[in-house]
Amino acid sequence: MPFDAKSILPSLEDLLNLIYPCVCLQCGLAIQKINLEPPKGLGAGDDSGFERPHSFCPPCWRSIRRLEGPACPVCSAPLASEAALSHSPSHRCGDCRENTPAFSFAVTPFAHEGAIAKAIHVYKYQNQPRLARPLVHLFINDIASLQIDTVMAIPLHHTRLREREFNQSLLLAKEVSRLLEIPLQINAMQRIRETPSQVGLSRKARKKNIHRAFQVRNPEFIQAQRILLIDDVYTTGATLREGAKTLIRCGAKNVVVAALARMVSS
Repeated sequence: MPFDAKSILPSLEDLLNLIYPCVCLQCGLAIQKINLEPPKGLGAGDDSGFERPHSFCPPCWRSIRRLEGPACPVCSAPLASEAALSHSPSHRCGDCRENTPAFSFAVTPFAHEGAIAKAIHVYKYQNQPRLARPLVHLFINDIASLQIDTVMAIPLHHTRLREREFNQSLLLAKEVSRLLEIPLQINAMQRIRETPSQVGLSRKARKKNIHRAFQVRNPEFIQAQRILLIDDVYTTGATLREGAKTLIRCGAKNVVVAALARMVSS
């Protein structure tokens, strides 16, 4: 009887999971079986297109919270009440009224907490670029219908790029470009100032820190283009606002910004 290697693969997988269980980075429990069941309501696509990081268990990955309810029609910041929108569907949050962003609107579908916050942290700071693909699968349906010509990412300064070895936003943008079959523009905009980390800074300090940090090196690449500008996290929006302002100033037709998750007050 001929030897069939495929017939023993399931048992080998079970044995390896038993001896060397993968531990969920969120809850710390062993993941005994790789289950690709898509989380309900996450906009993750159909079963064939969904991907989950093997380092997170299915319950933790399905616990990722989608932001729902009333939100600013421009920056997507959650609003405390639907009252304002019921009287004026175009009612903006205070920040957008005081400082109108250059971008048309923002897509920020998830709260930066729990499993998605952990995944983004591991992705950025523990050299795990393989997480880009499953992270993009979480929000690809949220941006799939946008009318855009070009996908771009918030650039890193070259010194930060050497430290981290990859631009986390660019890997997300590459995956979005691949899935949506929309051109990716890598070299048009660059970061010309080495700014301190935005982590821990106030809204005002973030805005000052990122001011004039970007430059469009090849304006001809973005002329009259509808651009999707991608970052990993939307905190105060200072970085995406500055990036969009730079692109519009240099000839882009309009800019939509997108981030996997946004910081929200509890």
